[in-house]
Formats: sequence, structure tokens, C-alpha cells
Amino acid sequence: VQLVESGGGLVQPGGSLRLSCVASGRIFGIDTMGWYRQAPGKQRELVATIDDRGRLNSADSLEGRFTVSRGSTKNTVYLQMNALRPEDTAVYYCHARIQRYLDDGWFNYWGQGTLVTVSS
Repeated sequence: VQLVESGGGLVQPGGSLRLSCVASGRIFGIDTMGWYRQAPGKQRELVATIDDRGRLNSADSLEGRFTVSRGSTKNTVYLQMNALRPEDTAVYYCHARIQRYLDDGWFNYWGQGTLVTVSS
């Protein structure tokens, strides 16, 4: 199983970015998908997640600036980031809870991370 992120980069304060993550490989089911981030010198923290029923969980500190969504094929997750601030600078990691085949357990998988830099 692989998670591959895309869409990171440099953006000015107040700007927007959209991150994408695609899960591939031997996948029977995907429960929760979402995003975490890790800023320099800080611990990895929750950004936002969405489960297979569309239920959302997001960090209160984001103040509604970020929106997580799933693609129609359910193996893709997006993060729309608006009104970006310098403190949003971090490596953003895609996460998914995946069942590889029927009767398998549920396991956590991570992408390699994509850097988002907010700076003028």
C-alpha cells in the first residue's frame, strides 16, 4: 500500500493551496483518510480527517480555513487550504486507515509528506 501526496509548495500569506493524496496497492477497504502536519521543531499534529461516512474531524485552531474531502473513488483525499498563514508552514502528511483484504486488520499508513511554505 502506498500513499502519494502532491500539491505542496511556496505560497504567499493569504493565498491558497490544494493538497491531494492517492492510496494505491492492495486495498480492500479504507476507513479514515486525512492530513496531519509537522512544523520544524514541533510534534506532528492533526489537521483534518474524514471517514467513509463523511464524518469530519479537524483541529479547532484552523478556524475553518481548511477543508478536507474525499474523491468519488474513495481512495483519494484532498485538503483545500485557504487564508494561509506563515504558521501553517509545515510538512503535511497524508494518513489512511486501510484494510488490505477481507478479514485483515485495519492498519495505519502514511505518505512521505509534502512541504508547504507560507512566506512573502
